[in-house]
Amino acid sequence: MAFKFENLKVWQLALELTDEVDRLAHTFPKHELYSLSSQIRRAANSVSLNIVEGSTGLTNAEFRRFLVIANRSALEVVGCLYLAKRRHYLTDEKFANLYNQIEILVRMIQALINSLTE
Repeated sequence: MAFKFENLKVWQLALELTDEVDRLAHTFPKHELYSLSSQIRRAANSVSLNIVEGSTGLTNAEFRRFLVIANRSALEVVGCLYLAKRRHYLTDEKFANLYNQIEILVRMIQALINSLTE
């Protein structure tokens, strides 16, 4: 693999999340196309893309900054999941599975942040 981020387990898990979220968003009602469907997709994409963008930086501080943004985007996905659940767009089981996946991802991102030295 040619790029640093491609070997990061955290990035690979973030990619899996984007796929799961995309499949979920396709099941939302059409009237959500430009609101919740779009928002949850953009937030999920932001997680993996910020990991990529940060990994190409020249300093650990810069990488950390992008990882913090990735973490915030992951939490935004959780917020969108709660909205989708309240609107009955997903089952409790699907909510729990995605929530657990994001919880693991957030812990991995935080561990990577903590591992980077100045």
